[in-house]
Amino acid sequence: MSSTMWATTSAKPTPLSAKASSRRSSLCIVRCSLRDLRDRISSVKNTQKITEAMKLVAAAKVRRAQEAVVSGRPFSEALVDVLFNINEQLDIDIDVPLTRVRPVKKVALVVVTGERGLCGAFNNNIIRKAEQRMEQLKQLGIEYTVVSVGKKGNSYFQRRPYIPVDRFLESASLPTTKDAQAIADDVFSLFVSEEVDKVELLYTKFVSLVKSDPVIHTLLPLSPKGEICDVNGVCVDAAEDELFRLTTKEGKLTVERDTVRTQTTSFSPILQFEQDPVQILDALLPLYLNSQILRALQESLASELAARMSAMSSASDNAVELKKTLSILYNRQRQAKITGEILEIVAGANALA
Repeated sequence: MSSTMWATTSAKPTPLSAKASSRRSSLCIVRCSLRDLRDRISSVKNTQKITEAMKLVAAAKVRRAQEAVVSGRPFSEALVDVLFNINEQLDIDIDVPLTRVRPVKKVALVVVTGERGLCGAFNNNIIRKAEQRMEQLKQLGIEYTVVSVGKKGNSYFQRRPYIPVDRFLESASLPTTKDAQAIADDVFSLFVSEEVDKVELLYTKFVSLVKSDPVIHTLLPLSPKGEICDVNGVCVDAAEDELFRLTTKEGKLTVERDTVRTQTTSFSPILQFEQDPVQILDALLPLYLNSQILRALQESLASELAARMSAMSSASDNAVELKKTLSILYNRQRQAKITGEILEIVAGANALA
């Protein structure tokens, strides 16, 4: 019975589906009692209340997550400037383990997924991106291993033992430096011990409340200037960020957009470093690695919450449409029942006359 009820909710059906929908609706009128329809309408109302509440919760959380992303930008950009200035003042090439480039025979893929569901195709998109990258590496004859971050990714890879996984990690509801450090320590040991020759980070980049893009960034080897680049060698500059403010107008949730430019400090050309440049880079590059991983976790969380907000909004809209359709069916069946009773009364009166 439930499948019949849900079948009547298709919006803008094609001519063939419209005929099938009308046929199913007629069957529902015959098969479903008024009590069943009332229970179904009550259930849809409760579902709508739940999805509306989840939408508002996700809206509040995505705002905090985006603020965490934006607030972390100044530190990351200042660290880039420090690395750039150190590199500019070096007259000789130095050998730092995290910047060592060697022929790629094996790649570590750090796949960042969500901790929960009910967020549309968010987790499926990043997993599909990882599968495409694995297929590319397989065609190139390059081995790979996976560092899975997030419960959804962990359960996916655990059900597929043919995919080599180095480690399963979980992230907190709000990513912290401790979570990023756990990932950084794992990829650091893999790269420095030469178990892998390259580390790629796969996560969902937060673009807007209605859009997020699964991306692949080369995490190791690091550039001596502190830049982070994608697999095609295109360096990513995230100094400019579009900020979305969630407000309410006339009782409805609306979005206001602002563009925020991260302010970074410029270093004096006469600035000199007393310590050995190798020691400075050895201290700063792991810190930069940690900051980039933390930033990716924050971006992924913001994208997940935005996707959940959009999914719950769609679910609420679908519940409204379903409730409207069921109310029409209920009213029609009730009217038909009343009309039948009136006809029976009239027929009885005519028989007695």
